[in-house]
Amino acid sequence: MRTCIIGVAVLSIGTAHANMDLVAAIENVRAACGNINHELTNMKTMAGITTAVTSVGTVTGGVATVAGATKSVVDNEISSWENVLQKIGVEQEKAKIVFAVINEDELKEGLKQEKFTQLNLDDKLDSLNNASKTLGDVRTGTLAASTATSIAGAVMSGTNRVKGDLKQQIDECLASVKTLSNVRQQARIDGSANDTELARAENIIRACDAWSTVDLSPINKRSTGATVSSGIGAVTGLVGTITSASANSKAVRDATGTDAQNKEKNLNTASNVLAGTTTVAGVSATIFNATQISAIKRAATVADECAGALK
Repeated sequence: MRTCIIGVAVLSIGTAHANMDLVAAIENVRAACGNINHELTNMKTMAGITTAVTSVGTVTGGVATVAGATKSVVDNEISSWENVLQKIGVEQEKAKIVFAVINEDELKEGLKQEKFTQLNLDDKLDSLNNASKTLGDVRTGTLAASTATSIAGAVMSGTNRVKGDLKQQIDECLASVKTLSNVRQQARIDGSANDTELARAENIIRACDAWSTVDLSPINKRSTGATVSSGIGAVTGLVGTITSASANSKAVRDATGTDAQNKEKNLNTASNVLAGTTTVAGVSATIFNATQISAIKRAATVADECAGALK
């Protein structure tokens, strides 16, 4: 009888020990895996903010590109009307020679229509020049805004990465899950845990071991892509802003002569090209940031499910 009692006592002690091992293994998983979802949530939030920032930069870059293209059309129209005005001026000089042999009244009457046309063109040219100046200012301002967002996007994308400590934490999480799996298996074999305890352990193992299927490398690859794209946009945006401001300055616009006109045209062309490049870079950065969110969401889903199983 005493032997039987001792045997039951030993079995109870063994069962309690096994249960404690299972509880300890679960607590180990909780310590290793429980906080991963918090960091990934922060990364997902940051990726969303960065996407919004680069999207704004893309829009402002697009506005700059459109403003520059529209300005080119206006500038071409100005050039055409200036040629007409110059031609009228030449014809008037010829007319003066012809009418000089008649009298002043007849000369005035003969030039009246041409003078009226010239006055109309002067007004039109003033209107076109004002429009050109405004469009140039819009291009400069929106390029400056796009430059600022590109710089901000590059900084945020560059820091929103899977760091070594997170990777190490995931490795430790998987190691703790493996330990729990071994303890659960032993408890199942020796019958030291009931079905509820075994089922709970199995649920934790299944949810948290999903980390082994998660590839974190796309998160950093897309971070690098977004950083590079934003960096390009920042450089082209800054150069474009300076070039656009120069092209639209009073000194350049008011300068006369073929060389001056060619300089203004070349500066405007360069500004438009840089605006387009800045926009393309902004689009690329936005795409990289948006796809980074998808990669983070996959990891965040596993983290949430693991944390949920541990509750």
